[in-house]
Amino acid sequence: MPTVNPEPLWRPDPQRTAQAQVTKFQTWAAEHHGAPAEGGYPALHRWSVEELETFWEAVTQWFDVRFSTPYARVLGERTMPGAAWFPGGTLNYAEHALRAAATRPDEPALLYVDEIHEPSPVTWSELRRQVGSLAGELRALGVRPGDRISGYLPNIPQAVVALLATAAVGGVWTSCAPDFGARSVLDRFQQVEPVVLFTVDGYRYGGKEHDRRDVVAELRAELPTLRAVVHIPLLGAEPPEGALEWSALTAADEEPVFEQVPFEHPLWVLYSSGTTGLPKAIVQSQGGILVEHLKQLGLHCDLGPEDRFFWYTSTGWMMWNFLVSGLLTGTTIVLYDGSPGHPDTGAQWRIAERTGTTLYGTSAAYVMACRKAEVHPSRDFDLSQIQCVATTGSPLPPDGFRWLHDEVGDDLWIASVSGGTDVCSCFAGAVPTLPVYTGELQAPGLGTDLQAWDPDGHPVIDEVGELVVTNPMPSMPVRFWNDPDGSRYHDSYFDTYPGVWRHGDWITVTSRGSVVIHGRSDSTLNRQGVRMGSADIYEVVERLPEIKESLVIGIEQPDGGYWMPLFVHLAPGAVLDEALLDRIKQSIRRQLSPRHVPDEVIEVPGVPHTLTGKRIEVPVKRLLQGTPLDKAVNPGAVDDLGLLHFYEDLARKRS
Repeated sequence: MPTVNPEPLWRPDPQRTAQAQVTKFQTWAAEHHGAPAEGGYPALHRWSVEELETFWEAVTQWFDVRFSTPYARVLGERTMPGAAWFPGGTLNYAEHALRAAATRPDEPALLYVDEIHEPSPVTWSELRRQVGSLAGELRALGVRPGDRISGYLPNIPQAVVALLATAAVGGVWTSCAPDFGARSVLDRFQQVEPVVLFTVDGYRYGGKEHDRRDVVAELRAELPTLRAVVHIPLLGAEPPEGALEWSALTAADEEPVFEQVPFEHPLWVLYSSGTTGLPKAIVQSQGGILVEHLKQLGLHCDLGPEDRFFWYTSTGWMMWNFLVSGLLTGTTIVLYDGSPGHPDTGAQWRIAERTGTTLYGTSAAYVMACRKAEVHPSRDFDLSQIQCVATTGSPLPPDGFRWLHDEVGDDLWIASVSGGTDVCSCFAGAVPTLPVYTGELQAPGLGTDLQAWDPDGHPVIDEVGELVVTNPMPSMPVRFWNDPDGSRYHDSYFDTYPGVWRHGDWITVTSRGSVVIHGRSDSTLNRQGVRMGSADIYEVVERLPEIKESLVIGIEQPDGGYWMPLFVHLAPGAVLDEALLDRIKQSIRRQLSPRHVPDEVIEVPGVPHTLTGKRIEVPVKRLLQGTPLDKAVNPGAVDDLGLLHFYEDLARKRS
């Protein structure tokens, strides 16, 4: 990659730089904690990773994090995995998320939009009241700190209330979106054994109502640890027998009682995609998420009480949890429940206009879809309130940067960000005081020692390497659920470079300090920002008697698209006709997710494996991206090397 400095696509003006929270934080941290007063963001970042404990203590003070019991020190153990943050300190995430109710009770905390209704606000005082009422009812049901509370819910205000009430009582929240089929949900919820399940009767998507009562009945039958099921009649259905009614649980005028829990106490469980088996159940802490999200949303996204924060997401994606944390900064968060492209491709821009959004987040795929559909956001919508458009889910191609600049605004801050479910945050991305270069993330995040490493563990600049983080972050998992010896956690991130987090992305750190993401170095399937593992696909497809074995690959395209072919090895006598094609697609649509229906189904002579019998996914992906066979795979590790020639030939034909 060339090291010459191109002209940036955007630069913040001096006024924006001066007013940014990160600028004010640097000035204050220089006075109180010895941070560099000069040198701007690069100097601040260097200090934040070299003086890690001082930096994180400064963050807690700047944002007035309230410890009900003081901590002994910032970092008890610095090892990875196993870093012990703020030992001895106690606090509560929900208490911080609802603080704005004290000073702005009648202003909106939430703005809720769906496909058919106008935006409806939920004020800070009303949000706090509902959380207080529901938290009291959860305690009455016997919910105690550490109990798991699950939600099979769309992106609606009730989901936010349920998460905050769970955190208030010290419970552990976990959620799936209602477009997940029963098997996908059970693969996740059965691991954590929830005691309460919040459900809807259905949801609206793409102009249609989708009844989910049968799925809810199956979840109830297959989750024996449930003490209560709470029914939210989103489509107006009566509650099923034995279910509690949402309206009854949230009717009291009750001040919330916030359980004071240790810093490392679990806040929620997120799930990996489950590439090689059951999804990993990732446990993140109340304190770790609190301070990481205050840093990320307050300093990097520059959010505050005057902002409106909209990110298109579902409750099955970490970006929903990230969106909810906007409340920590006193920001009004915008919840949209519906299709990203209904009634037309410009739908999300229309929501941004209707809600007065100031920071709008979406997927790179949506930006590219708007470009292809020739949507003209600034011409067709009043987007004068938008200060920043952020994208994630996949790298935003250069054409996406240019399209946003040309079609949304030439003074638009474009923040392509990259992180992961694993930390529920960003490793690199938004910095309001730095220039934006086409196709690049602005910089690594504060407190995050992000580097690109070669296979020997040496940092490289202006070269492609593995994304690694060499120091602990507070939001790194405290553990995986059902991983008593920590071996699965260790093997997921620390088996390549001992003591150093390897994330599974190919990146370049440029000599300017910016970051380029080249896509996953593993085989996660990522459609519209929703990750799913290949194992989920295989389980469904291979139930069909005609399918002997299958292989699914997700490939980032140069134009920002995402090609997801499904390769099928047929049973003897079977034929891949239109009827079988339809059954394959319908099975995936109904049992897993409509977003993960493959783009193509291709018959293959066989599926290659490792010598230990594992399907070879990453080498096939590399072949389909044009990597030569001798560089894509170690021939000695394959059971039938000849099978790979099919994928090599297919790549050649597609190019």
